[in-house]
Amino acid sequence: MSLVLGVGLRSGTSYRELRDLVDSALAGMDAAEVSQVVTVDGRESEPGLQRLVASLGAQLLTASKLELSQHAVPTPSDTVERLAGTASVAEAAVMLSGAEVVVPKQASARATVAVGRLPEVPAAPGYAVGERDVVHRVLAERRDVRRGFVDRPIADDVLTRVLESAHRAPSVGLSQPWDFVLIKDVATRRTVRDLAAAQRDAFAASLPADRRSAFDGLKIEAILETPLNIAVTCDPGRGGRHVLGRHADPRTTWFSAAIAVQNLWLAARAEGLGVGWVSFFEPGEVAAVLGLPAHVELVGYLCVGHVEAFAAAPELVRSGWAARRPLSWAVHQEAWGQRGLPGVEPSAVIADDATAAAGAVQAAGTQVVRLIVADDAAPAYLERAEALVVQVGGEKPRADFGVLWRPARTVDEAVELGVEVARDLVLQGVGAFQLELMSDSAVAAGLARGVRLGALACGAGTDEPLKVTDSSA
Repeated sequence: MSLVLGVGLRSGTSYRELRDLVDSALAGMDAAEVSQVVTVDGRESEPGLQRLVASLGAQLLTASKLELSQHAVPTPSDTVERLAGTASVAEAAVMLSGAEVVVPKQASARATVAVGRLPEVPAAPGYAVGERDVVHRVLAERRDVRRGFVDRPIADDVLTRVLESAHRAPSVGLSQPWDFVLIKDVATRRTVRDLAAAQRDAFAASLPADRRSAFDGLKIEAILETPLNIAVTCDPGRGGRHVLGRHADPRTTWFSAAIAVQNLWLAARAEGLGVGWVSFFEPGEVAAVLGLPAHVELVGYLCVGHVEAFAAAPELVRSGWAARRPLSWAVHQEAWGQRGLPGVEPSAVIADDATAAAGAVQAAGTQVVRLIVADDAAPAYLERAEALVVQVGGEKPRADFGVLWRPARTVDEAVELGVEVARDLVLQGVGAFQLELMSDSAVAAGLARGVRLGALACGAGTDEPLKVTDSSA
C-alpha cells in the first residue's frame, strides 16, 4: 500500500462528492493501495471524510497549517493560501507525508484531492545467485540416511561446526530448550538398537500382509553402523515462567527443538555427513538408557556418519513406499481451501474436475484399504489391519492413527476432504479402496463421494460406496 491522498475540503462536504473526486483522481490506479489520507487540522471530524477513509481502509492523518505552508506545491493558489494558510492543502499534505505527487490536485465544488506515491523502502539484498543455489541445493539434497555409512571417524572440528549450526536455531523467546547428547559407546547404542528392533517388530505385526512384505525391505536405523549417535532433548521449562511467546502455545518449545534438529541435519549434509532420524522406540525407554533427568524429554535420536554417497531421492520414494506431495496441494491463499501457487488464481473446488484433483500423482502402490466412513469410530471397525475409519461426526477421538477425524461443516467441504483423504493415501502406497458407508448423513455421503473422485483421479481402484447398516461389520 503505497498511495497517499491529500484532501482539502470545506465543512459539510459529502462522502459522495469526495468519493467521486477520489475515484477520478485515482483513474488507472488501485484504490486498495491507498494507505494514508492527509488533511489539515480541524477537518478530521468531517463525516464525509471519515466515511471516505473507512471505505478505503486507510489511516487518517492531519497536519497544521504551519506544517503545510512549508512546502512549495506544484499548483499553488493565492485564494487557498489566503483562506487556509497554504497554497494547496491537498498537494502540501501529500508532500508532508514524504510521498511524491503523481496526480496534482483535482477539484470539485467543495474539495480538492491530490495523489502521491510513497518511495519504496529499500529491501535487504539476497545472496548472490551462486550462494543462493548452494543453500537450495543443501535443502534439496538432505536425506534421511540409513544405508551406505563408511567406517570413518568424524573430525572434532566438523562435528563442532554441525553442533554450532544446530545451536543457532531460532527458539521461542530465545529459550534454547535443546541439549545434545553425543553417544559413541557401543554397549549403549546396542541397547538402544534393541529397543528400536522391538518396536519395528511391533509395527510390522500391525500391518496388512502386503504392506508388511514391503516394510521388510526397509531399513529403519543405522545405530551401530554409524560412529556417532546424537540424542536431541528438550527442557520444556527452560527460561522459567515468562518466556516470550510461549504462554499462548506451549508447543513452540518442542517446535524450537525440532528446528535445531533440522539445522543440524542441513549442516551435516553440507559437511558430507549422513543423518538418519530413528523414531522406532518409546522416548521414555531411550531416556532411561541415557539417564536423562525426569524433566528433560527426548525429541530426536540421530545416527550420524560419513556415507558412500547421497541418494538422488529419499529411500521411501525409491522403494515405492511413499511419494512426495505436490506443492500445489499444500498452498492455500488467504483462507483454507483456496488452493493455488503464487501467481496462479486460487480455486476453492478440487473435486469438480478429476484430472485437476489428481495433479501429477498417479497410484503406483498395491495396498488395498478398507475405508469406513462413519459418524463415530466403533472399535469393531478396526479389527482388521487394512481398515481405516474416517469419522465425520462426534467429538475429536483420542489419538488413534486408525481413525481420521474429518468433521466437515458442509457437504461441499466433505467432498473436498474426501478428495484429500484419497490423494494422501495414494501417496502412502494405496492402490485400491474398498469404501463402506456406515452413516445416512449427507456429509458422510459427500465425503465418500470425494474419496471416490480423488481415488479415480489418481488412478486408484474403487467401487461405489457399499452401504452397511450393521455397525459390527
